[in-house]
Amino acid sequence: MAFEQKRLIGTERTEFGKGASRRLRRDGQTPAVLYGHGQDPIHVAVDAHELFLIVKDNPNAIINIVKDEGASSDLLALVKDIQRNPVTRRITHVDLQRVTRNEKVEVEVPVEVTGEPAPGMIYTIELMNVIVKAPVIDIPDSVVADVEGLNAGERVTVADLKVADDVEIVADAEEVAVMVTEPQVDTALEEADAAMAEAQAEESAEAEKAEEEAAE
Repeated sequence: MAFEQKRLIGTERTEFGKGASRRLRRDGQTPAVLYGHGQDPIHVAVDAHELFLIVKDNPNAIINIVKDEGASSDLLALVKDIQRNPVTRRITHVDLQRVTRNEKVEVEVPVEVTGEPAPGMIYTIELMNVIVKAPVIDIPDSVVADVEGLNAGERVTVADLKVADDVEIVADAEEVAVMVTEPQVDTALEEADAAMAEAQAEESAEAEKAEEEAAE
């Protein structure tokens, strides 16, 4: 995908602990910590709604953290970990990894299946997500598994997944990502259907015989 960075104002935090975090969330702010590159962590508070809009469609978003509005800053960060309330799903905390435009980072991305297997075949995704090492300016939204025309028993391995030339998948190349199979037939159900059809045929034959005897 095209490189896109979002701007987010971060107000430096001076109070810590559960009480301070609750007050921030009550005021529409989310506590965050920015770390990496051997520098001391920076604790900031960011606008909760703006953060939600940034990460809702891109959990690996690149954010330019501006320390206090109007200040000059070059704190480029990757969203590394998002903590949510288990009930409301509201973001309660976010970890940000300091990055530069010319470095590579490891992120988790989903496996996206494209194409249709051979007629009558189905596919099963064995690997939902993979870790990739990608340039900060070229983090993919997903990696592609193409199942077009595959028959039963054929598979897509990690080595077959499609990524850009500058992106590396950090996984065993032989690991199966997608498996193509023939739908399993429920033998018991088939036998039950056959028995029912046979019983109905017998009932129909007996009814016809009874009608013929009555006519005589």
